[in-house]
Amino acid sequence: MRVLLTGASGFVGSHVLRHLLTHTDWEIVCPVSFHHKGLPARIASAVCDTDWSHRVDIVHWDMRSPADPLTLHQFGGCDVVMNVASESHVDRSISHPVPFVQNNVALMLNVLEVARAIEPRLFLQMSTDEVYGPAYGEHRHTEWEPAVPSNPYSASKAAQESIAVSYWRTYGVPVVLTNTMNVIGEMQDGEKFLPKIIKSLRAGRSIMVHTAPDGTPGSRFYLHARNLADAWLFLTRRYTEDEPDVTTLSGEHIRIAMGPAQYRDGAFTRPERYNIVGEREVDNIELVHLVGAAMGMDSAGVDDLIEPISFHASRPGHDLRYALDGARLASLGWKPPVPLEQSIETTVRWSLDNPLWLEL
Repeated sequence: MRVLLTGASGFVGSHVLRHLLTHTDWEIVCPVSFHHKGLPARIASAVCDTDWSHRVDIVHWDMRSPADPLTLHQFGGCDVVMNVASESHVDRSISHPVPFVQNNVALMLNVLEVARAIEPRLFLQMSTDEVYGPAYGEHRHTEWEPAVPSNPYSASKAAQESIAVSYWRTYGVPVVLTNTMNVIGEMQDGEKFLPKIIKSLRAGRSIMVHTAPDGTPGSRFYLHARNLADAWLFLTRRYTEDEPDVTTLSGEHIRIAMGPAQYRDGAFTRPERYNIVGEREVDNIELVHLVGAAMGMDSAGVDDLIEPISFHASRPGHDLRYALDGARLASLGWKPPVPLEQSIETTVRWSLDNPLWLEL
């Protein structure tokens, strides 16, 4: 198997790269440009610590521009495209929305054009829970609920989804969409919430926690990047090894078995889609306490550093609660291999042992 993996120099993509190298014998082609928070050290951590370098092909390509014929030739023979690359920092999308959205849309179009040319058996697209907007009460969004994005970041991801669906319908690109919640793990950018907690607690500084006006903290289903990578490997094997060929609207054959919701009047209406979800919901005050416990801090000391702040006043377009229903993927037999507490403890220990990463 040969995989084209975008975003391998990013946080999530580097975990996907390591997971594929650890659990398969596949060859991985990694287009990189290092313009958008990508770091060579992330790829090196997955490749140079082992004898896997012969299975990884690094190709310089700025995905904001179409792939030239020579670059495209290097992607030939890829059976699977895993599209992880995207700008993902919400605050940056709010402060500089135009270049942020332009980047994510251009990237999507150019990767899909590569897929049109090389004709993979599967195109996995990473998306986010945030395309659905806030989840009120106890509701958990299921696959294919209406997209109601709250900020330019989530709007850019909803746009990526729509473009991918159009290429599935028009050109027969074998798209499978996945939506996931807040991803955590080693080597994450310091601007994300979990590294911010570690930095603040280590320095004894207050940590801002978004809350509703009544003091209710925001909540998420946090997921270790390795769990996301494992879900993607699970789906890749399902759609390239286990499932029979079916025919799309355009009459081209792809290895995707559609469910009843995607099939109507003799035609497929939309691609497959799966929510990838952590095992339980955690509010952000609890998360700060879990991090503090992993750092050996007592609960009272952690409480003293928590600074509640209005979630919308501090970040326009911010949603207090996100939640996805992961029943569909679970029904196929997948469950997260790394429990939440272990994910947090491992991430905290690694971050404290590698403090330079917290300054990125």
